[in-house]
Amino acid sequence: MTRRLTLVGLGPGDPELVTAQAVRALNEADYFLVADKTGQHPGTADLIAMREAICARHVTGAWRLVHVPDPERDRAGPADYTGAVRDWHEARAEAFEQALLDNPGDAAVLVWGDPALYDSAIRVADRIAERARVDITVDVVPGLSSIQLLAAHHRLVLNTIGGPITITTGRRLLHDAATHDNLVVLLDGALTCRQLPELSAWRIWWGANLGSSDEQLVAGNLDEVADRIWSRRTAAKQSRGWVMDTYLLRRAGSLERRS
Repeated sequence: MTRRLTLVGLGPGDPELVTAQAVRALNEADYFLVADKTGQHPGTADLIAMREAICARHVTGAWRLVHVPDPERDRAGPADYTGAVRDWHEARAEAFEQALLDNPGDAAVLVWGDPALYDSAIRVADRIAERARVDITVDVVPGLSSIQLLAAHHRLVLNTIGGPITITTGRRLLHDAATHDNLVVLLDGALTCRQLPELSAWRIWWGANLGSSDEQLVAGNLDEVADRIWSRRTAAKQSRGWVMDTYLLRRAGSLERRS
């Protein structure tokens, strides 16, 4: 029998930011799968608790959370970065596949933010379907992303008038900033923007743990606020054991073209 696997974007963790479509998907699932990183990073138990709070708020009947131990990822900076990530995705697919084999019925994967943006859930689900040990159809429910919250809470329009937005990562920032004036940066634990050759040439809008009770926001000229951002980021991580942040970088000369 074909079973349904629904990837549900939950947004940034605030139960009030879960969409009506996501609520409907949660109520149609027999159980929920969540990647459990607590074996490697004990501080991330808070992320599971926030998912539990969302289920308690929005699921009308009984609900069950199935913890899927998350495989360790090689973060030592391998030369074959893409290969290392693919290996991690394959290990994740095997772990979630086993959880599906052990638990009959339709499942929903509780995805932080939006499944389409720097998240492995769709690739993992596709790999499970390809392996064909479990007969599934995959549905995706979008969620509010941290980028949208960043723009809303800083009262920003992300694009300049008629201009493009480059969404990149800390790993690629120094390369991409050489040829792009308007960048949204994700996955930057080192706050790589501090290494740009001309800090005074950029303005930054930064946010951490967006949508949570300890949200942090800083905006200003990069050369003036970079140290403050790093200090706040460090404090936020020490406080909760984890931090999720993103920021918009815009070259100063393009400010007058801001929408």
